[in-house]
Amino acid sequence: MAGIGRPVGDRIPGLESLNAVPSKAAGIETPSAQSPTTFLGRKLPYLVLDFRFWLSVIVGLAWAGFSVWLALPWIEDLAVSITLPVSIFVIGGIAILPGYLNAFLFASLLLDRPRSLDPELDLAGHRDWPDVTLLIAAFNEEKNIAETLEYAIASDYPGRLVIAVADDGSTDATVQIVSAVRDSLDREDREVTIHPYPHSGKALTLNRALARVDTGIMATIDADTLPSPQALRRAVGRLLVATDETAAVAGAVMARNSRTNWLTRLQEWDYQLGIAAIKRSQAIWQSTLVAQGSFSVYRTARVKEVGGWPDSIGEDIVMTWALMAAGYSTSFEATALAFTTVPEHFRQLARQRSRWARGMIESLRAYGLRIVKRREKSTHGILIDCLFPWMDFCYTFAFLPGVILALTGNFAIVGPITLAVIPINLMLSLLMFRMQRRSFDEAGLTVRKNPIGFISYLIAYQPMMSPLALVGYVEETFRMPRRW
Repeated sequence: MAGIGRPVGDRIPGLESLNAVPSKAAGIETPSAQSPTTFLGRKLPYLVLDFRFWLSVIVGLAWAGFSVWLALPWIEDLAVSITLPVSIFVIGGIAILPGYLNAFLFASLLLDRPRSLDPELDLAGHRDWPDVTLLIAAFNEEKNIAETLEYAIASDYPGRLVIAVADDGSTDATVQIVSAVRDSLDREDREVTIHPYPHSGKALTLNRALARVDTGIMATIDADTLPSPQALRRAVGRLLVATDETAAVAGAVMARNSRTNWLTRLQEWDYQLGIAAIKRSQAIWQSTLVAQGSFSVYRTARVKEVGGWPDSIGEDIVMTWALMAAGYSTSFEATALAFTTVPEHFRQLARQRSRWARGMIESLRAYGLRIVKRREKSTHGILIDCLFPWMDFCYTFAFLPGVILALTGNFAIVGPITLAVIPINLMLSLLMFRMQRRSFDEAGLTVRKNPIGFISYLIAYQPMMSPLALVGYVEETFRMPRRW
């Protein structure tokens, strides 16, 4: 199998020089861009969204029903040891619910048919691409900020781009480096600004910079994230062809440093197959649940309307849910590729994933009920998020001990019937790999081999992530001190 991305220090093709991108594009004469879809999806008419949604739900329920039928003897045998209610709870969490989720994802992606981004067809009303502000929150980023600015400046976005670095009280050379880039810039369609603020956290720093944004469209990117040449144009293009109710478009963030060790190799597949699959599926229903701060595009007025980024540990997650609670939709563009630095040590990964889990709980507490009451397709995603703690609890306290018992010959918890989840999981992985490879082809990037990461992802990912997520749920439930 193959993975994606490039080793640390490698250049994304086409960015060897800042002068490689024309200074200004007239009109919208840029290459066409169409989000890769499946063969079956291309054969479907576009205006059958409700049909595709309910068909995906039916497929998921059918697979869950089949799993229940297979698991009946298993449930009865396990009930002898741990009672029937606990047996149903455990098997539902480690087999039935994961089976439904995988089947639903597989069906929705198989039927996916995103609207084309062909400029001649969809952007004909936009003679000039709108001005865009790109916000970069930075705190002691002297090692990364120059390269991030270089890649942002070299974007092939045809319109004017204002790159605003919001410095959160850095004590290193971050401000001086940004100032040097600003002073040496000689492109009329690019502007770099630096806004130093007292150290107060990412959310408040972003909100201070947000107050100064005067463009109708804005984007965010992390200081250690490198956008591919077409990333901004494709993400903005997706926003332009969407309805006015679309407030945000999440970019496709991938692992940048995947060749560092086995942990980063595993995360490469997580970003490619896991995170991207969920975002693709959610975007079909106009409800991408996370427009991540590492790279997303927004309508500025919508972000200001909901008060910007909240003071929370998952500020980008909560802000996305605030947009949906206000009645706006969110989307995803699979070909808007950006590469971020992923954790290289397990301690860093543990903090990141528990932080993400806490952000989900923060969002559920603040906006979950309001979104569910709207009875839109986003309700499905919210309800699924409510069930994740159940699944993670069962994986942590039932599946992992069950694996140990299975090695001793005791298959009471993890046995042959558990393998029923594997076929749909494998089909989903293969489908996502094909779609992601086409996304890279669209962006002119290459796919590289990563068999170790793939095997690690299949074997170790869920058992490793569930305990980390469970820690986050507990920390947020009891309002424990935040850790970044």
